[in-house]
Amino acid sequence: MKRYNYILIFAASLSLISCSDSFFDLEPSTSVVTDKVYQTASDFNVAVIGCYSKLQTQVNFYMECCEYRSDNLNLSAPTSGTQDRYDIDHFTEKPSNGILNDYWANFNNNVYRCNMILDRIDAADFDENQKKQYKGEAMFIRALNYFNMYRIWGGVPVTKKVVTVDEAMKISRATDEQMLEFIGGDLKTIVEENMLPESYSGEDLGRATSGAAMALLGKVYLTFHKWDLARDVLSQLIGKYELLKPVSKVFDVENKMNKEIIFAVRFNKNVENEGHGYWYSITNLTDDSNQSASLVNSYEANDDRKDLITYVNAAANVCLMNKFFDVKSDTYNVVGNDQILLRYADVLLMYAEALNEIGYDASEGSVALKQLNDVRERAGLGKLSNVDLPDQSSFRRAILDERQREFPYEGHRWYDLVRMGLAKEVMRNEGFDIQDYQLLFPMPQNEIEKIGNTEILWQNPGYGNN
Repeated sequence: MKRYNYILIFAASLSLISCSDSFFDLEPSTSVVTDKVYQTASDFNVAVIGCYSKLQTQVNFYMECCEYRSDNLNLSAPTSGTQDRYDIDHFTEKPSNGILNDYWANFNNNVYRCNMILDRIDAADFDENQKKQYKGEAMFIRALNYFNMYRIWGGVPVTKKVVTVDEAMKISRATDEQMLEFIGGDLKTIVEENMLPESYSGEDLGRATSGAAMALLGKVYLTFHKWDLARDVLSQLIGKYELLKPVSKVFDVENKMNKEIIFAVRFNKNVENEGHGYWYSITNLTDDSNQSASLVNSYEANDDRKDLITYVNAAANVCLMNKFFDVKSDTYNVVGNDQILLRYADVLLMYAEALNEIGYDASEGSVALKQLNDVRERAGLGKLSNVDLPDQSSFRRAILDERQREFPYEGHRWYDLVRMGLAKEVMRNEGFDIQDYQLLFPMPQNEIEKIGNTEILWQNPGYGNN
């Protein structure tokens, strides 16, 4: 993909992107005649890259609001700068939690970037097919942002266009039905109108594809328990990607955007400002890595995936998991692992989940069982049968357990638990007797106070105002 940081230089010089990420900073900080900026295909390409660039700043969301929230990671005690993470991990977070405040601002700022493109692109004069692609990319990224917001908070204020501060103050939280219509509607439009190509090459490798839109749409449908719709869209992806063997090849930094990866947030350690620091590093192999016993013990001895979450020495005073192993760039002192958001193993297990929810079938010819077993066999495990999965509930739990072993640290676990209705049970085994309201996070209190009207923006039930 073209350099993400190019847009940041471009945008800063023209003052198109507000210096603050607040939801209410929805207009440029200075007055700019934007119709003289958004004119050419190159202008819009730069703007679209700016939307991808914002995704780079969101990768910690998958750690803090998914992995630590779940039974995969445990933060035993807060340290300097980790109190908010500790509270999320222990279900004691408050509406003033700084992490949640930051993500509210971050996601909404990315929506703003997408809406700026969609507001102005039809009036521009360049190739219609290129316009169609850029619109599809902006719609995909906007849908991803709103989907993550929905999974954190439930219904949030949504808009398909750039709005003024006064207009923003009047946008009420959407209902579940409206969120599905908004998020799913954008992704469905992308798919049905063939707005995105099936693949890219060269410097465009990593941009959103039609397959990425379909995979995300399938995940959205699962989240809203629209099993038939999830089945229909996910079935179209079967056979279009591959399960790489061995599984370690999926995460090899020398094998990025391989045939299993459907969408990832790209990084490049050899380009200035396009790398990142070590992920999940520890100093010594004896240090607490925060891995939970339930995660480590979920693997059988012959499961190839266990080695991926095993720590090894990487550099002086640095130990990394094999899953995120990389060597720092000599020039920029950063590493360049991509954050994989959608891959084929996910599609197979989501498809199996949808089929099982529609109707239990663990017979020898079961399509759902085949998808589950394909993932297991790739990891070196034996096939399951109807003896192992005698009913729908046991099949559901087998899919959930397989997802835990397949996707640790990829930002799926907490939302898998919530979607499958097993979060309370699983977290009780971890010592947390959580309540129904804690399946969502508290709305940022400072945003509620800005609105000053709880009929428009209100706190999620169960949370106080501190």
